[in-house]
Amino acid sequence: MKDKVKFKQIFLDHWEDFKQKNPSYNDERYEESVQKMLGCGDEGNGYTEYQCTYCGLDTRRIAFTCKSGFCLSCGKVYSDGVVSQVSKVLHPGVVYRHIVLTVPEQLRNFFYKHRKDRELYALLIKIGYQCLEDVIRVATKKQLLRVGVIAVIHTHGRSGSYNPHVHMIVTDGGVDTETAKWVNLGYFPYDILHKKWQYHLLTMLKDRFGKVIRTIVNQLWKRYPKGFVGHVSKGEAPKNSKGLAKYLAKYVASPPISLNRIISYNGTHVTYWYKDHKTKKRKVERVSVLAFIGRMVQHILPKGFQRIRYYGLQATKTFNKWCEAIKEGLSKIGKIVKDAYQIITLKNYRARYLESTGKDPLGCNNCGKKMQLWRIWHPRHGLLYDLLSTGYG
Repeated sequence: MKDKVKFKQIFLDHWEDFKQKNPSYNDERYEESVQKMLGCGDEGNGYTEYQCTYCGLDTRRIAFTCKSGFCLSCGKVYSDGVVSQVSKVLHPGVVYRHIVLTVPEQLRNFFYKHRKDRELYALLIKIGYQCLEDVIRVATKKQLLRVGVIAVIHTHGRSGSYNPHVHMIVTDGGVDTETAKWVNLGYFPYDILHKKWQYHLLTMLKDRFGKVIRTIVNQLWKRYPKGFVGHVSKGEAPKNSKGLAKYLAKYVASPPISLNRIISYNGTHVTYWYKDHKTKKRKVERVSVLAFIGRMVQHILPKGFQRIRYYGLQATKTFNKWCEAIKEGLSKIGKIVKDAYQIITLKNYRARYLESTGKDPLGCNNCGKKMQLWRIWHPRHGLLYDLLSTGYG
């Protein structure tokens, strides 16, 4: 069974049973994502048709894809979208750091129980940025430094388990808003980051949930006197836009599992592998099919939720305000500032297929010429385009 079919078959066989046994997942948010995935590549959900107008001997229909972040087949398209989006907001000459703010194990189940609360996810990202602002104020001795941050929420660990955390790409420096001068950060205070992240996370939860979470919050203060874990990459994140955008997409745009990691499905159990975070070795896991479905769907975020947020100098209006100060500051420390970063554009279906297979999907199998778009059909709107009715001009 091909990997693409295998993942779909798991849900075709057991999705209804899973919802019956897990009623909290029986709602529109999950149903819509699953049905999109199941209908991906099905001509009944719409298609474009191509015909060879040279020899007239070849016709090809290409079914619409869902382009959903939950669909493993569309994972590459989704990732490319993130790469394109991020590349448009990076600043020339600026070096970036990668920071990960984690949620301690004792709080993960609490977040899981409130996984439908989009405001809680939004607050998790927001306090991540506020934490960084706080750390930078301490590190620069209360200097009013405006940095840039691209913040993204991520909910799955390598095994597919529920593990909410925040990834941040941070400019290694910022603009002093009092002097309008660029200031390099250099050293980053790890110990302060851990304590500040603990303070901001626990304070937010206590303010939002009050007595419900007070006991566990008090326990976590005592249990972690040095604060919560906040990882700062040892090396610098890639300096060019393409490398940095792909670097970020690797962490945030990937689905809980990739197609090639599913080893087998026998109707009752799924076997898959992942790279263990601690040992760095490949680990194989076999779980019941319902447990596997649960590990996949628990990462579907609330509909319309913006998982990527831009703060400080990464917000367009703020950057425009301090643009000249950034360029001047970077030039003084020997940075080469080009006019603009390379904007990475999204590739269409033909380009992606050609890149991955080396074969033109629109090439006629008989004469080799490029086939012509003939018609576009949508199940709800009917025939959207018909070459015979529009003509060749």
